[in-house]
Amino acid sequence: MRYLLPLLLLLALFGVLVMRGYVHSEIVADHRVRPPAPTGDVPGHILDGGPVIDARGKGEPTSLRIPDHRIVLTFDDGPDPEWTPKVLDELKKYHAHAVFFVTGTMASRYPALVRRMVDEGHEVGVHTFNHPDLSYQSKSRIDRELSQTQLALAGAAGIRSSLFRPPYSSFADALDDKNWPVVKYIGGRGYITVLDSIDSEDWQRPGVPTILRNATPEGGRGAVVLMHDSGGDRAQTVAALGRYLPELQHEGYEFASLTDALGAPSAQTPVSGAELWRGKAFVFAVGLSDDISGILIGCLAVVGVLVFARFGLMLVLSFRHARKVRAPGFRWGPPVTEPVSVLVPAYNESACIVSTVLSLAGSDHPVEVVVIDDGSTDGTADLVEALRLPDVRVVRQRNAGKAAALNNGIAHAGHGLIVMMDGDTVFEAATVRELVQPFGDPAVGAVAGNAKVGNRDSLIGAWQHIEYVMGFNLDRRMYDVLGCMPTIPGAVGAFRRSALDRVGGLSEDTLAEDTDLTMALHRDGRRVVYAENARAWTEAPSSVQQLWSQRYRWSYGTMQAIWKHRRALVERGPSGRFGRVGLPLVALFMVLAPLLAPLIDVFLLYGLIFGPTEKTALAWLAVLSVQAVCAGYAFRLDRERMRHLVSLPLQQILYRQLMYVVLLQSWITALTGGRLRWQKLRRTGEVAAPGALPAPRPAAASSGVTGGAGGGEGRGDGGGDGRGAGGAAGSSRTSSGAGSRTGEDRSPVA
Repeated sequence: MRYLLPLLLLLALFGVLVMRGYVHSEIVADHRVRPPAPTGDVPGHILDGGPVIDARGKGEPTSLRIPDHRIVLTFDDGPDPEWTPKVLDELKKYHAHAVFFVTGTMASRYPALVRRMVDEGHEVGVHTFNHPDLSYQSKSRIDRELSQTQLALAGAAGIRSSLFRPPYSSFADALDDKNWPVVKYIGGRGYITVLDSIDSEDWQRPGVPTILRNATPEGGRGAVVLMHDSGGDRAQTVAALGRYLPELQHEGYEFASLTDALGAPSAQTPVSGAELWRGKAFVFAVGLSDDISGILIGCLAVVGVLVFARFGLMLVLSFRHARKVRAPGFRWGPPVTEPVSVLVPAYNESACIVSTVLSLAGSDHPVEVVVIDDGSTDGTADLVEALRLPDVRVVRQRNAGKAAALNNGIAHAGHGLIVMMDGDTVFEAATVRELVQPFGDPAVGAVAGNAKVGNRDSLIGAWQHIEYVMGFNLDRRMYDVLGCMPTIPGAVGAFRRSALDRVGGLSEDTLAEDTDLTMALHRDGRRVVYAENARAWTEAPSSVQQLWSQRYRWSYGTMQAIWKHRRALVERGPSGRFGRVGLPLVALFMVLAPLLAPLIDVFLLYGLIFGPTEKTALAWLAVLSVQAVCAGYAFRLDRERMRHLVSLPLQQILYRQLMYVVLLQSWITALTGGRLRWQKLRRTGEVAAPGALPAPRPAAASSGVTGGAGGGEGRGDGGGDGRGAGGAAGSSRTSSGAGSRTGEDRSPVA
């Protein structure tokens, strides 16, 4: 089910667009028009005969002329939602009848107009489905053009018609050796071919007087008159009808349908049974695809506005943030020199934990390190104890999840400022010092650090590096200025202990405990800021499967956090300010807009395949250029090398699609009431702070882990939880670096 529902939705979207492309003549369109050819194979009596050709029998084809003082007024290429109703109004006004040669594409899109034609006594003929020159087409393509148009007529008006007019046709004497075989073949399929004897040339929009002059027969002769009710601006045609109909009726002409003019049985027969229902189903599918496509196009416009608005906000506000914090003499307040407690939740982090702890031991700010071993089964705690570092303690607990582990760590912390990080993250020497300096401002309750991707040499790592620098850190600058930072990253964040106590510590209600905690702090009136120089190096997932698991949890957890704090929208004070500014921005830019953003790529693919290719490519390149400008600016702010941006176009094509499907699956999980479990990500331990040497791996004190009651899946960034989003901390054992302290502890969270 993980992939089935997103795949079905994507296939449905693809089917909708293919249907739309087909009925809008964008997929199989063929606009070739054959030049005149020799006429040696066309019978002379056909070339010299009337505009109606009956080649249905096995005998010699015959041609028919319209009796004198009768006009068969024909309209091609419709129905059109703007002009066909106006043409029908004029005909109704003067009690005139006509023949409408409709295309299947237009008839299926506007079935109500076809029904009106039939109800008002007009005849409907077949003008193919996609309007190709049939002399270029195979017999199978001709059959499809006919049958699909009949399907549209059945669905629209419950009829089929035996009248046919070839696209790009003219007078009978214009038939040649290329299109005469088409007329014979179609006659063999049971159709009467209707050409014209007078062309009004209204398609050229020559002016009403010229149309009237062209459309008027001489000497009272009968005629089949060609006009158009679609294919462009038909205002002149409608205006001409207002004079043409009464003037010729005054001269004694009768405007009749073709069969009435010839005294023949009706060319229209009702359909029933399976044929009728197939037609109705087809017309319904066309209407549904048009409606959905219209909605998607509207959503695409919304996405475009949101994307450019977000880029604009990011550029302007991040520039403002950088100018503020980098201004000469800028200080948050008095320098913060007091010791800090650093909490490191760890679940099966034996590959990384030594590098993590050693990086903290090298901090240029006084720290105590509390490693909370969350029921690891790989000797993680033993590795830390074997280091025998001063001011490093290990707290062991049964497997209960990251939130419970951090709450347990808060209970063991000895200082008023608390830094939280992941067990797979490495700090630079200055990270803790830079991270806590904003606490010089008494209003600051929490600080978000600058998480960096350490394993960026792989393609997936490079893509995530771009995402972290542009999508996360540039965002944080923007949210900092707006005062609604949505997330303090679990890899590097700092908190006042008093602020944590006021909101009850970390909640186990969601899978995004960092986002949940940050929103709770905002609602409590605490200021949350971004410290760009507090860099932490983390190991991003190295495979698509691991990346999927991580981002799936992030997306779903963010939705949970938004829903949990939804009451902030209607509350007063700090909570209300965050609810009416922060929550909408987070929901808009982190949940809704990314869900709709695939439309950019879907319509890109559609445009490249079905056209207009050049305009589509230019539009996509314009969007990519804006993204490249933002990414380049973000890299400059973070003092990163630009070489990784070489993979930006490929990231937009491949990596972004994965993120879309992940978010779509998160939506499906949320809407269906599903629950996620923590996913333990496999780590290699290859990440180190710039300039740092790889950490040695000491031998563990023992191969077993005392007090672990693990079991269940762990989470990939520091904790494990076999029960999904919740889990209470169990009994634990703490030990100092020298292994001299043991005892029973309880988590403060029940």
